Amino acid sequence: MQQYLDVIQQSILFDGLKRSEIESMLSCLQATIKTFTKNEPVLHAGETVSSIGMLLSGDAYILQEDFWGNRNIVSPVTKGQLFAEAFACTPGARLTVSVIAGTHATVMFFNVQRVLTTCSASCGFHCRIIRNLLADLAGKNLLFNEKITHMAQRATRDKLLSYLSSEALRQNSAAFDIPYNRQQLADYLSVERSAMSRELCKMREDGILSFQKNHFCLKNFTGLF
Repeated sequence: MQQYLDVIQQSILFDGLKRSEIESMLSCLQATIKTFTKNEPVLHAGETVSSIGMLLSGDAYILQEDFWGNRNIVSPVTKGQLFAEAFACTPGARLTVSVIAGTHATVMFFNVQRVLTTCSASCGFHCRIIRNLLADLAGKNLLFNEKITHMAQRATRDKLLSYLSSEALRQNSAAFDIPYNRQQLADYLSVERSAMSRELCKMREDGILSFQKNHFCLKNFTGLF
């Protein structure tokens, strides 16, 4: 577990805590570590969970899948990021999403009751962790609302412009990387991949943007919105 302390310390859950305090809290929270191979499910839709996950290494994705197996990427999971916290905090709630390892991945799980309940030692930094968890849940809600904004656009081009514009603003740069390949981006925006690729090429021809794999550069374009 020592090898992942740098990642753990950068997580929102342990924001503001010293390394020594984190090491103490990991024992208090009954943290466990599991590894997953590429494309292996970390969590399955339909099951109940009592633990919060944190990605320590590799990549993972939160997916929604319908009866016929059509996938929609809800969001990527990056190192240090939490997942399943809303479901773990709601007793009896069944997962409506799955979490899949995008590469070989290492995940830490925390017992949610240990997170939400102040320990018998009454450690002062436990309350800080509870506040951090609340901030994380609020942030996830804002990102979900942002995705709804992208998907509410009618045309594929408008969905792409909405998403890419938000990424440029978030990263404060006209040139930026996105965390998706083409198929993953199509799944995220709920559009057909080939149609999306054609639209990206048209937007490049129109001088709206340029791209290389997952790196994009937005151009100054009057009437972009």
